[in-house]
Amino acid sequence: MALTLRQLTSLVALAEERNFGRAAARVHISQPALSMQMKELEAELGAVLIERLPRDIRLTRTGREIEARARKILAEVAELEGAARRQGFAKRLNIGVIPTVAPYLLPQALPELRAQHLSLDLRVREAQTEQLMHDLDQGHLDAVVIAEPAPDASLTIHPLFQDQFLLAGNASTLAALPDPEHLRPKTLDPEQLLLLDEGHCLADQALEVCGLDRRRLRVDLGASSLSTLTGLVAQGFGLTFLPEIAVAHESTAQPAMRLRRFAEPSPARRIVLVRRASTSDGDWFDDLAAILTAAGQSLLQAAQQSYAEPPVAAVAGKAYAAGQ
Repeated sequence: MALTLRQLTSLVALAEERNFGRAAARVHISQPALSMQMKELEAELGAVLIERLPRDIRLTRTGREIEARARKILAEVAELEGAARRQGFAKRLNIGVIPTVAPYLLPQALPELRAQHLSLDLRVREAQTEQLMHDLDQGHLDAVVIAEPAPDASLTIHPLFQDQFLLAGNASTLAALPDPEHLRPKTLDPEQLLLLDEGHCLADQALEVCGLDRRRLRVDLGASSLSTLTGLVAQGFGLTFLPEIAVAHESTAQPAMRLRRFAEPSPARRIVLVRRASTSDGDWFDDLAAILTAAGQSLLQAAQQSYAEPPVAAVAGKAYAAGQ
């Protein structure tokens, strides 16, 4: 009996779940069927791959080597399937977007993408960076939109736009802050700072530019969305960082929210489109990057028009809002 992709997929699931029941549910088969697959795989290879313990399972040394090779094979198969999907945007495209970008960029970009590629079957996943990069590596996603990662030879990175961070609060919380010439992230009181849950890259970036550890925060809410945070700060519960692409949407949703710009050089993140370097290059990647860049620039222009910075002398020691 020849090896099958189903067996290799099940082996990878078992290695990650370390439980036959959970692994079986993940690959949508019964637990006895998964156990039989693994026995057949071991018989075919003539080696024991799994240590079956009373309350755990582990891969043997040979099992770990087979798992590593299985991952490469499955990634190549996914890449082969993806190459067929992506030809000229003719069929299906799977992309992932981080949560602090998706609600703002996608409504702007998707209508244009649909208009240019009517036959496209677009699948979008919103998730945190770590999960998106895992899915990209495994071939489940063709490209992801994230904040710029560290350089990696296995990735092709296309810059989309620079997204500055603004400080959001209400009129009273912002009134007590330094004037715009001296407002810097590291001058903020950590007891007033509200951030997204751990794992969100925006929260990590905010902590980094402030030189803070999450344990120093007075209230660690673990909020899962910017909308939650902006609602809280609008009611006077503290301060938070707001990406510029989110300004128009969140300012409309929270009219009591006020915004301040940081002194230069202001903190920012660079939003990029990423694919695997092994992916065959083609028009699909450049076309997608162009559409996303245009959408991002449109959001930034709208934010800048609605949030015009008054002269420093006029706002020193005072809070000001978008449009004021």
